[in-house]
Amino acid sequence: MPLATSRRELLAWLGIGAALPVLTACGSGEAEAKTYPVSYSEAEWRKRLTREQFQILREAGTERPYSSPLNKEHRKGIFVCAADGNPLFSSATKFDSGTGWPSFWKPLSGAVGTSTDYKLGYPRTEVHCAKCGGHLGHVFDDGPKPTGKRYCMNGAAMKFRPA
Repeated sequence: MPLATSRRELLAWLGIGAALPVLTACGSGEAEAKTYPVSYSEAEWRKRLTREQFQILREAGTERPYSSPLNKEHRKGIFVCAADGNPLFSSATKFDSGTGWPSFWKPLSGAVGTSTDYKLGYPRTEVHCAKCGGHLGHVFDDGPKPTGKRYCMNGAAMKFRPA
């Protein structure tokens, strides 16, 4: 019987170790704690955004991969925040990352902010709109030259304005 108890204890400790970062991350993120130029009550955001946009932009959700029409958007123009119209990315920096989300190698100057999230139990760099603080996606260090960055964005968090 001692072996079974040891296994149970080991599994319990592994479970606690895996759950702790997730539970810690359930509090307010850095992007939510700041004050932004565009700010509304939760009720007003719900009126202004679709259910999917609210879930992504205000609750840091993620859309299903390959579900956004912006994946196939190849015209010249600007990708803007769906919540406030803030210009975020130029179409000149968009590339096909093969991940199922619109990806860019560089945001427009001053368009986005970043914070660290631990929602998956390890640190990731969250990208949010610099104007309203809305969650856009994450940035990774596996993108193309010249920056080596992959800004992996939720298409529902953005709108496209053709040039």
